[in-house]
Amino acid sequence: MAELSTRSYAYVGDAVYELYAREKTILVTQNPKKLHKATSSIVNARFHAELLEEIKDFLTEEEQDIVRRARNLSVTTARRVNHSIHRLSTAFEALIGYLYLNNKDRLKGIYTRIDPIIEKKLSCI
Repeated sequence: MAELSTRSYAYVGDAVYELYAREKTILVTQNPKKLHKATSSIVNARFHAELLEEIKDFLTEEEQDIVRRARNLSVTTARRVNHSIHRLSTAFEALIGYLYLNNKDRLKGIYTRIDPIIEKKLSCI
């Protein structure tokens, strides 16, 4: 696949991770209100930043480069999220998008690493 911009990887990664999260939360509940709460708890900038922190030592040099480039992108900041958290979230999404498009086996490895963290978060819902 042709090399995409870091922003494009983040765009794809946002959608890929959202679908992954929805697959996780649908197993927790089918009540629409609880489903939204569960999904929102694992699809937000703060949680993305937490996940990135947990996997940073597991990343290859190439993946670290994607994260670094994405973290340095200019981003618009949501009202309730500080700028540095939003940049880390974008970096996490770019990593997910990059791996989805270039190395699905490696993406599965990342998912294996973050699954316990997600399960713990969802168990509190």
